Amino acid sequence: MSNGILGIKEVADYLNIKEQTVYRLVQKKKIPALKIGGQWKVKETHLDMMFDKLLQEKLNEIQS
Repeated sequence: MSNGILGIKEVADYLNIKEQTVYRLVQKKKIPALKIGGQWKVKETHLDMMFDKLLQEKLNEIQS
């Protein structure tokens, strides 16, 4: 979507993972999401921030 709000399918495509995995990560609150009108929605910028944070943590582990 051009507005930066993604549904489950778009998140799966963006992260190159299965939709089922996205649902599981959302339910475990590993991916920040809101349920709007019965559908989960995720901001693309939040995915980018989450990915950058996790990557930085891994880099710090390697450097320690």
